[in-house]
Amino acid sequence: MSDQADWMENNDKHLAADVAWIRLRLQRLIQQAEQGTETDETSKESGGWFKTARKTPPPPAKLNSEVIETARQDMVKLENSEPPPALSLLAKALGLSTFDRHALALCAAMELDTRIASLCAKAQGNPNKPYPTFALAFALFDEPDWNALAPNAPLRYWRLLEINQPNAQALTASALSIDERILNYLKGLNYLDDRLAPLIDPVMRQQGNDTLPPSQQQAVDHIVGGLKAANGKERLPFIALLGHDSASKQMIAGIVATALKLNLHSMDIKTLPGQIGDFETFTRLWQRESMLMPLALYISVDGAGDNEKTLLRRFLERSSGVVFLDVLDTKAESLRNRLSVEINKPTPQEQQQLWVEALKDIAQDQVKDQPQRLAEQFSFNQNEIKGLAKTALSAGSQQPEALNSDLWQACRIAARAGMDQLAARIVAKADWEQLVLPPEQKTLLRQITDQAAQRNRVYDAWGFRDKMNRGLGINALFAGESGTGKTMAAEVIANELQLDLFRIDLSAVINKYIGETEKNLRKLFDAAEDSGAILFFDEADALFGKRSEVKDSHDRYANIEINYLLQRMESYRGLAILATNMKSALDKAFVRRLRFIVDFPIPGIEERKQIWQKVFPPETPVDPALDYQRLASLNLTGGSIQNVALNAAFLAAQHSDGKVSMPLILNAARTEFKKLERPAKESDFRWLDQAEGK
Repeated sequence: MSDQADWMENNDKHLAADVAWIRLRLQRLIQQAEQGTETDETSKESGGWFKTARKTPPPPAKLNSEVIETARQDMVKLENSEPPPALSLLAKALGLSTFDRHALALCAAMELDTRIASLCAKAQGNPNKPYPTFALAFALFDEPDWNALAPNAPLRYWRLLEINQPNAQALTASALSIDERILNYLKGLNYLDDRLAPLIDPVMRQQGNDTLPPSQQQAVDHIVGGLKAANGKERLPFIALLGHDSASKQMIAGIVATALKLNLHSMDIKTLPGQIGDFETFTRLWQRESMLMPLALYISVDGAGDNEKTLLRRFLERSSGVVFLDVLDTKAESLRNRLSVEINKPTPQEQQQLWVEALKDIAQDQVKDQPQRLAEQFSFNQNEIKGLAKTALSAGSQQPEALNSDLWQACRIAARAGMDQLAARIVAKADWEQLVLPPEQKTLLRQITDQAAQRNRVYDAWGFRDKMNRGLGINALFAGESGTGKTMAAEVIANELQLDLFRIDLSAVINKYIGETEKNLRKLFDAAEDSGAILFFDEADALFGKRSEVKDSHDRYANIEINYLLQRMESYRGLAILATNMKSALDKAFVRRLRFIVDFPIPGIEERKQIWQKVFPPETPVDPALDYQRLASLNLTGGSIQNVALNAAFLAAQHSDGKVSMPLILNAARTEFKKLERPAKESDFRWLDQAEGK
């Protein structure tokens, strides 16, 4: 028989002995009443609380004190066994007095023995009272304690008993019943109270079979050491897990809980009950559960308002168990008695080793430098790397190129998940062949691409990261009129690097409330660094404008936002591209911190000719007689040429011959000039007018 089975058998025997002893006490009390035990009127009304000094006749032989004492000794013997029965564990955990234990056992006996109800009614001399009361407990047990009735006493504070007190009925005469959760605990069933289940979720137990990367293992050791050092104190410190990677923080919390033999549960701070009564019930029940079960709680604080933070502080001040807080930084919560630990994903070197281990079943000549490349570009934790490797390998690709492509694509898809809610992804289709720019601009774009590809080699392998503490991010400004190719250039770079390109939605970032814009930007940059994506700030002058003279609080906080942007852009380890058609509107301090500035000029005649020659897809039926030199004379930007070509194609689709011809293109061009409200030389359209007979 197992240890658990032995304990269950001993616990059942102890509970049965408790019930038998209580039943004997009730029977003796009834017999005393039937023999005319002399008490004063007050004693009768109160169930025997105030006993008179008159001598009580001895009970019948069959229920003399020796029989009851023998039953009590049997109960005490089982009570002192190792490990102790559930009632003893409960009394120790919640600080129950001897009278508290007996009163609780009386209510438990009511549920476990059908004879107790009738005995309670007879003992109280009222057939309408087939239930325990405090008055009955005072008469039944030795050394009754009036303090047990206090609201802050264990029986009532921990909600061990439920009191049915209708109307103005006296508290001592009201019906008592044991809490269902506590009754099951006494029977050996230890589970989370079902009133808490809708608010908190169990976290899968960390088995601890895998070795953590050294940086994360240090965090686990620090937390476990801090909690063990505080063990025995009245209140353990709560653990503030700092950083933006919630997955790693919850994994660390799970490993710590496993090391301490605790079951971790999680909840969002917004699920804390807002009503005072509900909050009080939740707090007490959690305190009780953390004492009865080996529990730890993980609370996500992200997005908490002032009301939620106030409730959290009240909850933590009264919680004595292990509580983890998922917070972004030390400024998030000004709470005392905490142990703050920075939790980050494994370092790039550790991630590279994790990739090597995850791909150990693949021949090394197949993956080559892929682990290093993946670790340099993306940021994943241990479990994510294992899952991604498994996903890529399950595709069954045998060729090294296909396997490496599957790995890279799987990482791109997984990494972009955090960005999809913060920015709009641009599907990059343009390549170098489609991009028409002067040689100087193309050279700069090539340099940006090469630096983004080789940045980890220069920063880490060549030691620049150790020598420099800022300015390691690669950022570039694309300046030029609308339609000159800024977005296309960003697409070309993204295609070359095989990375996702995200356009930043300024409306989702900028917030009128103080401090909210910085929070949004922080989330954005943190997610972008993990994803390895390229950030594309279109119309950047709206976000990175000049700092103004401080005249009021609005100017002050507007400048703070710009200052934060300048610092965050410098520390960003990825590639950020800003586009503007108002270069002069940007803050000079910001321009100074940019590594590249690429001016996109309005294309000249030769550039426009190349654009016209490349603007139509190969599948488009184009009239061979198109005069590209004549089309190049139209003073349009690349973006406008794209619009003209598309509109001309739709016009051609309506004709029987279905070909894009010069008249159709010129007709679409005239419409484009009118849309732009720009003057056009009539000589450019004279040939079209003649062809139409005007």
